[in-house]
Amino acid sequence: MKEISLHILDIMHNSIAAGASLTELEVYENEAEDILSFTVKDNGSGMSEELLKKVVDPFTTHRTTRKVGLGIPLTKLAAESSGGYFEISSKLGVGTVVKAVFGYSNIDRQPLGDMAETMHQLITSFENTDFLYRHIVNGREFAVDTREIKKILGGVSLKENEISLWLLEYLRDGEKEIN
Repeated sequence: MKEISLHILDIMHNSIAAGASLTELEVYENEAEDILSFTVKDNGSGMSEELLKKVVDPFTTHRTTRKVGLGIPLTKLAAESSGGYFEISSKLGVGTVVKAVFGYSNIDRQPLGDMAETMHQLITSFENTDFLYRHIVNGREFAVDTREIKKILGGVSLKENEISLWLLEYLRDGEKEIN
């Protein structure tokens, strides 16, 4: 994966596959602290302690279509390669929290990528999952909560062309305001 947003996309897909009805994402950037981090928290099925210990091994996966799971190991490697760290905690039946911290100015840190497009893809592809997205850049914050959007729309699908286009523009404008 060449961008941090792709690591985020992969981990959020894991949350959805684990049955999460709410997935929260916080992206935090602070140049003065030399940190770029993201935290994904979900209310999915969680993992047993045994699986949690093995999840950073690329040969550990729950998928039946292949025998490797590279998303979490690659995220951990990307964070550690930039002078950062990776944490994962989970409780069976409660959910999982994944945190990756990157050295902001480290030459080996991958670029963040297109967060507006990443969130748009998730929100419009998985309407049965709610997303709370916060992006904080040097103290400026942009946040989106799909529960609020869905309430306003009153049952209109987020996949409707006009709604989807509006959502993408809203996400792009929000990202521009904080960057």
